[in-house]
Amino acid sequence: MRAAVLLLILVNVILFGYARLDRAAQSEGERLAQQVQPERIRLLSAQEVAALTPARAAARADICVEWGPFADADRARAEADLEPRLLGKPVSQRPVAVDAGYWVHLDAMPNRAAAERRAGELRAQSISDLSVVDFGRGQFTVSLGVFRTETAASARADALTARGVAGTRVEPRPPAAPQSMIVVHDAPPPVVAEIRTLQSRYTGTDVKVAPCGPVS
Repeated sequence: MRAAVLLLILVNVILFGYARLDRAAQSEGERLAQQVQPERIRLLSAQEVAALTPARAAARADICVEWGPFADADRARAEADLEPRLLGKPVSQRPVAVDAGYWVHLDAMPNRAAAERRAGELRAQSISDLSVVDFGRGQFTVSLGVFRTETAASARADALTARGVAGTRVEPRPPAAPQSMIVVHDAPPPVVAEIRTLQSRYTGTDVKVAPCGPVS
């Protein structure tokens, strides 16, 4: 019986030693091959990136949030509004071409303060998609939306009139000056949410997620 026990112990010691030697002989490359599964790595196409929600897309590397388009003066104001919310993220601009289309606006006002006051009154009525714009010749107005077709612009004006907003006008939008998009690189979800909140203050702008281009 004692001999059998000793033999069993000896067999276990030999098997243990063999297993250790086998693991030691295994190459580093073989161990890495077991850990990395390259067949599971897949690059996203441009269409798949565009389909991502802003929160998920902004969490990925090399994904940017674009906001605009803006004329130079409005872009400067938007960047000033956005700057405290950026959390140190880099910002650039991307020039864009914008169709003129039609816009809905109020009568011209003698100064920006009057236009800002009227815009505040409209916001108090829960009317969104408006902003104060320079009307030229030292006058200002409240823009109430920019549209591709006159039909869409007229529908917006009729809806505002039904809500008691007087003095709305539908006119072809003046030829657009050079405009650009504000591009926030690698924006986290909280910054995306802040941009969407600010968007309501700037009529005719949109927020979208896209692959990052070169920083300018």
